[in-house]
Amino acid sequence: MNKVILMGRLTRDPEVRYSQGAEQMAIARYTLAVDRRVRSDSNEQSADFIRCIAFRQKAEFAEKYLQKGTKIVIVGHIQTGSYTNRDGQKVYTTDVVIDEQEFAESRSHSQDRGEDQQQEPACPYPPVDGDGFMNVPDDMDGELPFN
Repeated sequence: MNKVILMGRLTRDPEVRYSQGAEQMAIARYTLAVDRRVRSDSNEQSADFIRCIAFRQKAEFAEKYLQKGTKIVIVGHIQTGSYTNRDGQKVYTTDVVIDEQEFAESRSHSQDRGEDQQQEPACPYPPVDGDGFMNVPDDMDGELPFN
């Protein structure tokens, strides 16, 4: 099985090209910065930079909606390859071919780009702690379906 699920931010705007021939096909390439769970020796957050490629409608989606700093989740598969560069050296490549891609945060949470953005309504749910769980008010014990 060859399946990859990643969440990260685009390091730059996607590079989109169209194939030549009777049936043009969009091809988008971008790099995703994926945070590592383990910090470096100096306690700094580090990341892996994963090259991604999307075809057809997925590439057109990337061209239209994705930009530098956008946080997304992708599902895809790893594809390896190689080529010989101008200096005659063999270069090996590893890319994630995108099968699915979606936003991982709302537009209001993404970087402010100086554009007019609609403000989202306040969330009706209690705030979430750093561990990812909602805070449950102390007086809720009688209303919970479990004890």
